[in-house]
Amino acid sequence: MRYFYSSFALMILGLIAAFYLGGTGAIYITFLLIVLEISLSFDNAVVNAKVLETLDPIWQKRFIVFGLPIAVFGMRLVFPLAIVSIVTGLGLFETLQVAIDEPHRYEMILKSTETTIFAFGGAFLLMVFLDFFFQEHDIKWVTFVEGSRIVERVSGVANIELITAIMVGIALGHITQDFAIVLAFMYGVLLHSLLEMVDHFLSSDTVKSGIAGFIYLEVLDASFSFDGVIGAFALTSNIFIIMIGLGVGAMFVRSITLYFVEHQTLSAFRYLEHGAHYAIGILAIIMLMKITTHISEMVTGTIGIGLILIAFLHSLWENKKANEESL
Repeated sequence: MRYFYSSFALMILGLIAAFYLGGTGAIYITFLLIVLEISLSFDNAVVNAKVLETLDPIWQKRFIVFGLPIAVFGMRLVFPLAIVSIVTGLGLFETLQVAIDEPHRYEMILKSTETTIFAFGGAFLLMVFLDFFFQEHDIKWVTFVEGSRIVERVSGVANIELITAIMVGIALGHITQDFAIVLAFMYGVLLHSLLEMVDHFLSSDTVKSGIAGFIYLEVLDASFSFDGVIGAFALTSNIFIIMIGLGVGAMFVRSITLYFVEHQTLSAFRYLEHGAHYAIGILAIIMLMKITTHISEMVTGTIGIGLILIAFLHSLWENKKANEESL
């Protein structure tokens, strides 16, 4: 439980702040936002843990110390304000004033940009999934897919991840007939490729580059936060309550990540990483589908947690079977 002390402390402070902002109703909404963020980002914790395992301990600490303010204030407050500021042409502080005085107008402006946000975030998460899916794995989970002859042959094609993503982007362009959406999608693909390139140049043979890993984790967290930030307006238009609820949820996700790293959970449960990446792949597809179709965030969160739970239970079953065979 020691990994979660700081998260529970922050939650208590957040709920107190929410009470002063809006009474008992705000406390309830903040709690729902915390649950929403954890459900949407639980698979993020698994992938974060996998990356953190390859970083130096100093960068693991920096991910918590410096990453949390970025997650809470940067992605849950400043980033949405920046988007609205760019769309309206207002200054950042003027936009903050609009968010406080005219929350419904602020919400409408932010939601008017959600298609390009989903295209960018969906593209980045799609690349994360494809990069994992087409890698060579000693352990396979969905064997009839991962171990099929077609997948094995296709995986050997150079830049197959990039080719697949570009094909999805072209299809998205034909469906939407919107250049801004296609451009946002390609920016998401480009950003993932650039981060991989930076990591290639900065990493050693045994240790992943600290700065590249840190940036990758922050961008990954940002991609997961898009859904939560926009979905939060279904519960409240108060940007400070949204920041508190989603920020506390982000802190819990980081606590879960640390627990996974220090207990080597991914090594103990062999299919957990697979389950998380399949959940990310489905989240990417859902984000791209949301460009043209409304899909509830609760559906997204339920699918993500469900896949990880299945992977966890399957891992337990395999571990039990291996122990029985060794006796």
